[in-house]
Amino acid sequence: MMKIDVLSLFPAMFTGIFGESILKKANEKQAVTYNVINFREFADNKHGQVDDYPYGGGAGMVLKPQPIFDAVESLKGENELKPRVILMCPQGERYTQSKAEELAKEEHLIFICGHYEGYDERIREHVVTDEISIGDYVLTGGELGAMVVIDSVVRLLPGVLGNEDSPVKDSFSSGLLEHPHYTRPADFRGMKVPSELISGNHRLIEEWREKESFRRTFERRPDLLGNHTLSEKQKQWIEEWEKSR
Repeated sequence: MMKIDVLSLFPAMFTGIFGESILKKANEKQAVTYNVINFREFADNKHGQVDDYPYGGGAGMVLKPQPIFDAVESLKGENELKPRVILMCPQGERYTQSKAEELAKEEHLIFICGHYEGYDERIREHVVTDEISIGDYVLTGGELGAMVVIDSVVRLLPGVLGNEDSPVKDSFSSGLLEHPHYTRPADFRGMKVPSELISGNHRLIEEWREKESFRRTFERRPDLLGNHTLSEKQKQWIEEWEKSR
């Protein structure tokens, strides 16, 4: 079972997301446990202050090291492997599906969510194992980013999704975007489902999905193909599409 701890000054933000949908079902299936801690409880002063002015001056407040160090240390089990301690911040590694797959193999994840100008650098240097950003923009705190990462990781845990093939065939898992999907009716207002999908021919269906997955990536996210070695078939597809433009 995976254990997920979250350090946040606003723990109530996680009540809804952990109590609904796949994340709730994952907990009910005992695939994961969630624990959200207000790290203000670890402040060593009577006012519960967890931030202070930055040395050298400047705008905003900086998260103090003491509450974070003490909170993380309290969450580490005596006999467990070293947990992955994840700092959500704009300066971190840009989050990807491959990172989600990597984190899904861990037994214990600790997320640190700040709400100030920055973190004392000693937190980064001596507590954190990973720094993650969910995109090139700034949020008011790390909570929403942590929710995104947790959702993407938990759905990959064994037994969480009803269809075990679902996460394998997701967009980005293969390095490409996922192919289009259709359902009944086969003809809706004159808009018809591709004949390959209703042919009953599994080889034809897989070929169509492979081609459409590559087409969607080529048209919408060509940057994903930068490190992708093109097969002869894929080169022919690109020539075909470029000629039809």
